[in-house]
Parts: sequence; structure tokens; C-alpha cells
Amino acid sequence: MSELLFEIGTEEIPAGYIQPALNAMAKAATSRFADLALAHGQIETLGTPRRLTLVVCDLQQQQADLVVEHTGPSRQAGFDGEGNPSKAALGFARSRGVDVQDLKVVATAKGEYLMAVEHVRGRRAAELLPEVLAGLVRDIPFPKSMRWGQGSITFARPIQWLLVLLDGQAVPLSIDNISSGATTWGHRFMAPRPLTVSCLADYLTQLRDNYVLVDQAERRAAVVAEVQQAVARWAGEPGATPLLDEGLVDTVTNLVEIPWGVCGSFDTKFLELPGEVLITSMREHQKYFPVAGSDGRLLPRFVAINNTRIDDRDLAVNGHQRVLRARLEDALFFFREDKKRKLADRREGLAGIVFQNKLGTMLAKSERVARLARLLAERIAPASVASVTRAAELAKCDLLTAMVGEFPTLQGIMGRQYALADGEPVEVANAIFEHYKPVRAGGELPEQIVGAIVGMADRIDTLAGCFAIGEKPTGTTDPFGLRRQALGLLHIILGHKLHLSLADLTRGALAGYQGDIDMVPDAAEQMLEFIRLRFENDRIAAGQRPEVVAAAVAAGFDDAVDCLARILALEAIRTREEFAVLAGSFKRIRNIIKDNKQIAIDENLLAGDEEKNLFVTLRSVQRQTEPLLQNLRYEEALAAMLQMKEPVDRFFDKVMVMTDDPAVRQNRLNLLTALGEVVLQVGDISRMHQGPLV
Repeated sequence: MSELLFEIGTEEIPAGYIQPALNAMAKAATSRFADLALAHGQIETLGTPRRLTLVVCDLQQQQADLVVEHTGPSRQAGFDGEGNPSKAALGFARSRGVDVQDLKVVATAKGEYLMAVEHVRGRRAAELLPEVLAGLVRDIPFPKSMRWGQGSITFARPIQWLLVLLDGQAVPLSIDNISSGATTWGHRFMAPRPLTVSCLADYLTQLRDNYVLVDQAERRAAVVAEVQQAVARWAGEPGATPLLDEGLVDTVTNLVEIPWGVCGSFDTKFLELPGEVLITSMREHQKYFPVAGSDGRLLPRFVAINNTRIDDRDLAVNGHQRVLRARLEDALFFFREDKKRKLADRREGLAGIVFQNKLGTMLAKSERVARLARLLAERIAPASVASVTRAAELAKCDLLTAMVGEFPTLQGIMGRQYALADGEPVEVANAIFEHYKPVRAGGELPEQIVGAIVGMADRIDTLAGCFAIGEKPTGTTDPFGLRRQALGLLHIILGHKLHLSLADLTRGALAGYQGDIDMVPDAAEQMLEFIRLRFENDRIAAGQRPEVVAAAVAAGFDDAVDCLARILALEAIRTREEFAVLAGSFKRIRNIIKDNKQIAIDENLLAGDEEKNLFVTLRSVQRQTEPLLQNLRYEEALAAMLQMKEPVDRFFDKVMVMTDDPAVRQNRLNLLTALGEVVLQVGDISRMHQGPLV
């Protein structure tokens, strides 16, 4: 087994491109080696802004030899009556590179046929690698690629060198006049020299000695250590702590080949800005780490990470401070100017922002959302109707502020700040901020019901508008983020345990567009189906079994909270032996009753102990489960239903359902249908039966 080390040396690649490119390299390498039947061990990737590296451990040195059997023409077509080979046999032998005398006759289901046995010698990995690696280089996907010089290849940035080592031996590879070797390069500024390496361990050591930490985990740890040390050394305040946002740490890790940290400061006048503004200015634009005091409040300090050693700290700090000061001066000016005008006074200006070409302006959306939010509040939180309505009216007004224009990620955050400054109630201001939550899958939900209601109204309005004009997601395309909107809606409903009719909610949202657009005929049905699929996928991703989710959803999905409760109950009881048997019996019942909808049972037509006992058990279970089902105690209800397992078994053993007597037959169908109706209040458990019918 061999070790493969493959490095693509480049000009500086954007930080956000690096990890996806490394992931793509590993995935493609796994696939290509599998196609070539070359076994291997672990595949690792390493990377910095100037290099993408693939390491394959225990790579098989040579393909196994193969014996390939090729079936040709029939024996009758291959030889004449005297046993001489025909043109068909000669041509077949020639095409397979064997003598006609070496052809075999084999018996098949269709008769006797000629066969050529080909012995294929496995090729050495070193022979196969140039084509494999060239393909990897060409197939790495980047958001944007470029061409350079006279070459034909496209890549994120110009390729400068290629390193290919197999067990310490250089493997020749040429891409656009760039030939591979056993050489890599040190840090561009601190060690700009070629380094000849012999293996992975030597590669890591020599690069580390030449100021390149090529292992991302090692470099990430170094970034964190540099930030913490810079604060401890220069922040000048006991208890000062850097705010280590994970996303920023990842970004900075892929901006440098080795980190060097410095701690700078800014004028205390900028602390007038909301903390989110300061953090955004530092984090998003300058990739600086904010610093907080022991009380959690921001200090007028920051940490910058450089890609080179800092010999003149004052010079480096002054440069960073000068750049940040310009950003903060702009932000402070925008903040003060924005506060001169009340948030509510900006609302009419939303008429100048297009929500969607066919769906009108943001003002029209704001009015629809306010109406829908009010209706929801009247049902869910009557005491908060006024706050919900006000928050919905102001929710999008900060889009017209200079601060959000400069920092779009602050929408909602600035709305809350300006609403508080205007004297709006705290719950209104918080709802303006919270209605954007969750921002992403698994993100924080609105804490207060006011923000939750406005968030639901906003999302369902967007979904309704897009489905009304036929703009639904297809395949991987989702330009309006409707999958995210639907998941956000569901997570709010589930997180706050809101028993709402999704059908009513959908109809209410679509009603807001009536008369304003030409609506597709089945928009409501399509929209509900879309939300249902998002719910199912989300629950499966959360760990619930697909058959359990399908069973619960089949029994009703209009109330998502109720549906989730039934999923959890089915999940909890599915491993009980008697439940598995009942699920099998229920599947048989579903097959028998088919389209029968009648549940009226005539006790006078019941014959035999088995039939009568099943009827008595059914009535007992109905009485026991009714209060349990009304109170969503589904697991207890299912446990009560298990009492029907034995009577159902005996019924099927002794009773002929499809008897000749039509009245008795119908009565038995009604009995089974009534039994099925009880179970279907929790789920269609026939979908959970995996074995043969009982």
C-alpha cells in the first residue's frame, strides 16, 4: 500500500472557496478510485489560501488482474456443418484479441454460445494517477473561476505549481504547461523558497518550519490562541475576553497561512453605537474580533489577525485602527441621521421597494402581513392584538434606513433599536427583531409570542404570493428561499406549540392577494403539499423513522403540533411486540375494507364468540381512548388500542369476512372499518408493518 500526496499550489484563493473545494476533491477522489478498483485507506485534505492538498493513505499499488468473459455468437452461427469457423466466429475472436481456436463453447439458458476469455492485467497506480489527478483539478467546482495566460483550464486562481508524490516518488503530471514535481513552496513573504519534500510527514514539517500551517485544524487553533494572547497582552483591562464567533474563526483561518495577532483600539465615542453595529463593522467588513469586558459589554478594543509576523506593532495597529475608524465614522453618522426620523414615518416609503414584480411593493406586503398577523393574534394571543398589529406595521420600515442600507444583515436589529428610541413598547420593538427568527435551519426561534405571530404572517404571506403566481421551487432552484420560509414557519408553530389549521392559514394568506393578481387554480393545494413535504423531511432529518412519519401524516397533517405528538407516540410504542402484530393486522384490515366508509354495526348480526368479543373490545377501547385522544395523550391511547391485538387475531382465525350473506358481510366490514377509524386517529399504522400480512 502506498501514500499519495497531491498539492495544487495557487495564487491566494478566496477564503469561502477553500473548504468546499477540499470537500469536492475528497469526494471525487473516492469516486474515481472506486471506479478504477483501487482500494485505499483514509482520504484527508489540507489547505491554505495558496494550496489545496489531497492525501490518500494505503493506496493500492496496482489493480488486481481480471478474467473477463465475453459471450459471442451462438455455436450454430459460429461454425459450419464441418466444424469450420464462420465469419461471425472469426470476427468475434479478432474483436477480443484471441485466436479462434481459443474460443470456448458454453451452455446458457438460450443454448450453446461462443465465449472469449480475456485476461486483463491490472495497471499500476502510478500509471493511472496522472489522468485521475488532472480530472480532479478540472472538476473542482468554484463559485467563480478564471482563465490566465494561454492555458485552457479554469480555476479559482492561477495555478503556480503541482506536487505529486506516490511513496516518496514524484509522479509526472502536466496541466497547461505546469509540470509536477516533489517541490512545494514556503510562505509567500516570510519564506518564499522552494521546498523538496519526501512524504506527508516531511511535507507538514517543512511547511511548518517555513511559516505555513497547512493543517486547517492546527491553523485554526493557532488563530484562537493568537486572538486570546493578543487580548491578554494588550487589551489593558482585567477580564477582557475576545468574542470568538465560530464563523469568523473559520473565515480568518482560511485567510492566512500562519496567524499573527494584534490588539487595537478605537475612540470611546463609537460605543454610542449599538453593540450589533460595532460587531458587524468589525466582523463582516474587517474580519476583526470584538472584545468584551468582564461585564459582557463591548470594550473599545479589537483583535486583527495578520498573515505575516509583526515586527513593528505600532505601525500594524495604526493601520488597522485607521481602516476601522473610517467604517465606524460612517456607521455613527448613519445612526445619528436615522434617529432624526421616526420609524413609523418611513412606512409609506415602502411603496418604493418592490417585493416581487408580480406581487407588488413592500408596503402592500406590510399591509397584508399586518392584517394576517392581527387575525392570528385574535385567535392565539388576544391580549397582544395591538402589539402584534403595530409590530407588523413597523417590521420592514428599517429597510429604508441608512444603517440597514450599509449593513443589510442588521435588518430587524436596527428596527428594534430605532423603535425603542421612538418610544414604542418593548414587546413591539422586540417583535420587529424577532420576526426574522429563525434565520436558518436550527436557528433560534422568537422568544415572545408577538414576534412569533408576525414571523408566521410574514412567511406564510411570502409562500402564498409565490405559489399564487406559480413561482414554486423546482429541483435545486429556490430563488425566493421558500423551503427556508416553510421550515421557519413550521419551527415557530412547533416551538410555540400553536394548534393552528394550516389549511385555514393558507387560505387566509391567499385571500390577501385576491383581486390583485391572477392566481393559479390549485395554489392552496400545492402550497399545503409543499409545507407537508418540508415537515416530513424535517422530522426524518431530526431522527424520526420515515415509516413512522408517513403513518402519522397519513392520518392528518393540518395541525402540525398534533401531528408531531402522534409521531412521538408512534415512535415510542413501535418496538412493542404486540404493536408490530397489530400493525400487521391493521394492514390486512385496510386491504379488506378498501373503500368502505360505513361504521354502523348491528349487534344482532354478530355471530360467534370471536366476532362478539371483538365488538365488545372495540367499544371498550373507544370509551378508553376518547378522553386520551382529546387531550393529545396519544401514547396512552395507543397502549389502550393494543388490547385489540388478541381479539383481532382470533377474529381472522375463525371468521370469514367475505361471507355469502350480504348483510352479515357488510356488518363485518363495518366492524373492521370502525376498528380502523379508532386507530387512524393516531396514524395509519399499516405503513409501519414491515413483514408479510398476518
